[in-house]
Amino acid sequence: MKLIISVFVFTSMFALLTSCGNPTKMSLKTDDDKAFYSMGAMFGQRLANLGLSENEINAIIKGLYDTAKNKKPEVEVMQYQKNIQDIIRDRMKKIAETEKNAGIKYLEDFIKKEGGLKTESGLAYKIIEPGTGEKPNDESTVEVHYHGTLLDGTVFDSSKERGKPVEFPLNRVIKGWQEGLKLVAPGGKIKLVIPGDLAYGDQGAPPKIPGGATLVFDVELISIKTKDGVEKQRKEMYDKFKAEAKTTKDSKDTKKPEKKKK
Repeated sequence: MKLIISVFVFTSMFALLTSCGNPTKMSLKTDDDKAFYSMGAMFGQRLANLGLSENEINAIIKGLYDTAKNKKPEVEVMQYQKNIQDIIRDRMKKIAETEKNAGIKYLEDFIKKEGGLKTESGLAYKIIEPGTGEKPNDESTVEVHYHGTLLDGTVFDSSKERGKPVEFPLNRVIKGWQEGLKLVAPGGKIKLVIPGDLAYGDQGAPPKIPGGATLVFDVELISIKTKDGVEKQRKEMYDKFKAEAKTTKDSKDTKKPEKKKK
């Protein structure tokens, strides 16, 4: 595993470090201060799931500061590249195991206390409204509203909060969605508890979803669009665009002034 750190991030951290002795006590007065702080925050997101101690964070800051100031590093940096990889791998593995264990307990409670059901794959679900009509298949494009959270209730993604449903081919999303959406018809509502191996696996989807995380979704299936239906819709949109473009062109042509004859 490699950490890729951009020059912009180094610049932002350097600006914070050189502005005062303790960067956590820096006052963000100007827009530049806030922009550099934001760059540092983006870098910090990559480290957020490693469970770093204060001492480890300070070591990162010291290494960055010394290098940015052209000071000689206190250790042979290249010598510790493997250590960095090992630390990250071990930390991520521990985090994934913790998440998996928490997910097992949550799923069991969901089945016992909320009346959820469990499929052979390990997906847990509860149908709130079954909907009516045909159910989607692997070739379907679905229109849905959803609200996704971690086990502690932290929202990581929600079309409901954005106020706009989304469309996507069912065979291009996580396995838990592919299986769960096939259980309801249009108008249906379902709660999904998706273990990590049916979601984003041990790698997770940083920075919002840690490795091994079990995800909870409340999903409303609004409509299903077959492959032929999607192609038809695309053709209708294309034809409409062409017609509008032609109308605009014809309008411009009629407004052109006639050239005066000499």
